[in-house]
Amino acid sequence: QIQLVESGGGLVQAGGSLRLSCAASGRTFSSVAVAWFRQAPGKEREFVATISWGGRITDYADSVKDRFTISRDNAKNTVYLQMNSLKPEDTAVYYCAAGAYGIIRSDYTDWGQGTQVTVSS
Repeated sequence: QIQLVESGGGLVQAGGSLRLSCAASGRTFSSVAVAWFRQAPGKEREFVATISWGGRITDYADSVKDRFTISRDNAKNTVYLQMNSLKPEDTAVYYCAAGAYGIIRSDYTDWGQGTQVTVSS
């Protein structure tokens, strides 16, 4: 099992940037894919971005493509989500998850507690 802790959320104006971090504990971190999902009030949790175990393969939801960048530093057991040009519709709780590479929730077995991102207009 991998324990995940998200940080870096907060309140930002539209057009601004935030960088989320997902710190992991567990010796198998470097062998799993890690993804970010988000959940807005009253909505289903949705896929945002994912990165393969080695960091060479990434995928993004269409809604964040060209604005968000996922990266990882396996030496630090950390995955990052750089979010630029933020929009009010990006407001949500952001979760990181570890597991098999994919874009659906069931691909991932370990989840963090989430960090709130609020974008004001």
